Amino acid sequence: MKSALIVIGGFLAIVILVLVVVGLSAVGAYNGLVGKSQATDASWAQVQNVYQRRSDLIPNLVQTVQGAASFEKGTLVEVAQARASVGRMTINSNQAPQTDEQLAQFQQAQGQLGNALSRLMVVSEKYPELKSNANFQDLQRQLSETEDGITSVRASFNTVVQDYDTAVKSFPTVLFASVMGFQPKPYFQAEQTSQVAPAVKFDFK
Repeated sequence: MKSALIVIGGFLAIVILVLVVVGLSAVGAYNGLVGKSQATDASWAQVQNVYQRRSDLIPNLVQTVQGAASFEKGTLVEVAQARASVGRMTINSNQAPQTDEQLAQFQQAQGQLGNALSRLMVVSEKYPELKSNANFQDLQRQLSETEDGITSVRASFNTVVQDYDTAVKSFPTVLFASVMGFQPKPYFQAEQTSQVAPAVKFDFK
């Protein structure tokens, strides 16, 4: 009887030890995922900030371009409509997109705006009075810098999301990540060649 109790006690001790180890692992995994998830949200906020900066440049840019005689009105309408489409996006600015569909819709709307802006810049090259306008030159420079910023923050966002997704899918975290509410998050995808806008680069000579 005594030996049986010793065996049972030893078995219970092992079970308790295993539960403690699993519990500590789960807590550590949870805390790690929380930190990585918050990092994706912070990176997404930077993405939003840079895209918003580009959007904020547009009203002044359009106003400046409108001053050019006989400037193509259709081009300005296209920019205005693309900007309005971006403004209708409902993605939470404080939380990274949770689904491929959400990010794809955001990327499509921003891509259309980028295309419209690029076409506007190409058309502007035909107007000498615009090319010599100091305000227009400054807006060109700011827009070019913003496009570079967009490329940079998108790459940074993908890196942070990759780190998070790797953690979510890695063993043993994958065993309980979903139960704790952590799902893989989407990346920015490379756009098809036919949909990529010309680079917004300018000659300031």
